[in-house]
Amino acid sequence: MNILEIALSFWGEREIVGEVDNPVIVNFSKATNLEVSDDETPWCSSFINYCAREIGAERSGKANARSWLDVGRKTTLPEVGDIVIFKRGNSTWQGHVGIFIRKKDGFVYVLGGNQSNTVKISPYNENDVLGYRKLTTFV
Repeated sequence: MNILEIALSFWGEREIVGEVDNPVIVNFSKATNLEVSDDETPWCSSFINYCAREIGAERSGKANARSWLDVGRKTTLPEVGDIVIFKRGNSTWQGHVGIFIRKKDGFVYVLGGNQSNTVKISPYNENDVLGYRKLTTFV
């Protein structure tokens, strides 16, 4: 299996509105340094860490999206399955991370978690890309 297949197996998993939390999403945090008990805590990096762990690939182990800028090998020619890190807002620490699907018309399409509170494919502005990374698998 590759990271894309693992991520796709969670397609449609979403946060539960209200006091109840989705245990699948809560479980993603166990792959990071931030173990949480709710599904409202930002979980894009936790999701990618979980997927990377499942295939025996290197991972950041951290819950912040920009931690992925230090993982893997930098590339300027991303391929399906590579990791994409985006800036978000005006902060130097905020971000988003997902799995590269394609570029088209100024947008980068990624499969990721916490995209409108769901695992799905979403477009992001190409100007917000901070980097693309290729992961090494150890298994």
